[in-house]
Amino acid sequence: MSGVEMIPSAKRLIKSLRDMGYDFSQAVADVVDNSIEATASLVAIDVEFDGDDSWLRIADNGKGMNPAELREAMRYGADREYSGDDLGKFGLGLKTASMSQCQRLSVASRWNPDRADIAAYSWDLEHIERTNKWEILAVNGKIKRIKAPLKDSNGTVVLWERLDRILGYKHPYGEASRKRLLQTCREIETHLGMVFHKFLSGEARRRTFKILLNGNEIKAWDPFCRSEEKTKQLQVIRIPVEHEGVRGEVLLEPFVLPHQDDFSTPEAFRNSSGPANWNQQQGFYIYRSGRMIQSGGWSNLRTPDEHTKLARISVSFTPELDEAFKINVAKMRVQMPGIIREQIKQAIGPVLKIAQDSYRKRGASGPTPTTPPPSGQSTSQPPPPITQQPQFQLDHPQIPSSPIVDPEVIQEPRLTLKQWSDLLLSASNAFERPIVRSVLKRLTKAND
Repeated sequence: MSGVEMIPSAKRLIKSLRDMGYDFSQAVADVVDNSIEATASLVAIDVEFDGDDSWLRIADNGKGMNPAELREAMRYGADREYSGDDLGKFGLGLKTASMSQCQRLSVASRWNPDRADIAAYSWDLEHIERTNKWEILAVNGKIKRIKAPLKDSNGTVVLWERLDRILGYKHPYGEASRKRLLQTCREIETHLGMVFHKFLSGEARRRTFKILLNGNEIKAWDPFCRSEEKTKQLQVIRIPVEHEGVRGEVLLEPFVLPHQDDFSTPEAFRNSSGPANWNQQQGFYIYRSGRMIQSGGWSNLRTPDEHTKLARISVSFTPELDEAFKINVAKMRVQMPGIIREQIKQAIGPVLKIAQDSYRKRGASGPTPTTPPPSGQSTSQPPPPITQQPQFQLDHPQIPSSPIVDPEVIQEPRLTLKQWSDLLLSASNAFERPIVRSVLKRLTKAND
């Protein structure tokens, strides 16, 4: 039987692929994955607001690509082999993440340390709309914006232009667009500091790695507050997994954070609340090769509860178990494998009890307990205590106990309506922000 090749319509499919579910920060993180795989020690992200000519650039000092490698990297479904600790998987991330946010993606790369030979190509939606061809364009001439970071070293530069999904207007001039891009930069900083905290701290791959945003270094955000003296680090749990003939291991590292009164400073307590705030940040933090995929939530094993808000559990798995965890293209969603859900549910039971005690007893001191192995057998006696790992202990000055207050309430001066508005907008995600703005607009009119 003879076959007939059916090439998808370029202008229709590429538009559909823009809607893979990325938000802005997640799209930037997907590009940073490539820089880590290219052994970069520095990623510099620059964002420039200039109306229609606004742009975002992500430049790294990795090993770079020669012209043939770059052309293949620009292909949707790039044909390449992934090693065990690579952060990529499908050969789609660079393109789908970038084009979800912009209409023109350009990539330049320098691979020869002795010569400034730079290859550069772009995907341009206007060109594809006009030609209906899967055709990348060579970026010719001296385009300082994309080639300047490669003047003195190897590396790769990713440039996003015509930021229609970010700025949200056909011609995005004016203060509203500028503020929106500024708020987006804050979201990038928060998201990257969380997702790549193991790389930024040197915990993953044990080498120097920095991310700069408009020249400012992004700091790691540790969801487990391991620098806090009264954080309880519980016994590690290892669960062997076999899925469709592939064997691997899931590593659970439970932590119970201190009560508000037991944090070293009020600022440390506020910083520990996380991007989504306390109740939504409880639960599982799922990592693949050191890169955070899920930040909080209980993966449908239970619902968030005010009394368990101090419980956070690191869940790590290797890429061999990708199919078991059903990781998606955007590396934003995983599912807890059904074959271990009951084991995990039993394993987290003692963690939840300790978290509830810490919440209700307001940080009462005592030995640091452990969780039992996930054998499926419950015990009425608490497990023997273990000590915290020394590398996670830092000395902090003792501060007087604050008055007994609800842990969600921070004693601060009364805020103005504008200050509350700014706080609500900064805490909202891309889907919630239009709703919040609408409510605030009505509230402002009612207050006038």
